[in-house]
Amino acid sequence: MAHPLEAIIREASAAFGRDNLGAYLRPCTADSVFNVPGRGGIGGTYRGKEGLYELARKAIEITAGTFQEELEDVLANDHHAFVLARHRFTRDAQPMDYRTAHVYEIGDGKLAACWEQPRDQAVFDDAWGPPR
Repeated sequence: MAHPLEAIIREASAAFGRDNLGAYLRPCTADSVFNVPGRGGIGGTYRGKEGLYELARKAIEITAGTFQEELEDVLANDHHAFVLARHRFTRDAQPMDYRTAHVYEIGDGKLAACWEQPRDQAVFDDAWGPPR
């Protein structure tokens, strides 16, 4: 039987895909943290609601609104959740495509922290390019 957080994460990701960041943030704690590795235009640590809005703003700007996330699998328990995803977008007229994992820490039944873990860091860095 799937953990209830699996459905919540799927719904949140679908909301993000519809540019409904508010619905994406509902299952997050008020002080949630999203960590993105690398030296690309979105690399860094984003804290709280404002931080996640900043991350989304950067991603939309860099991809000219073409960012798409396809969930390949979601696993969750009371302490952690794991999302396997494929990201696609166009950047500077070039198609970008890579696979990644989001590793979540759960706090009080909500998404408290996330670490992006690209399958191939070099491909991820190339996709997001240098900071602008």
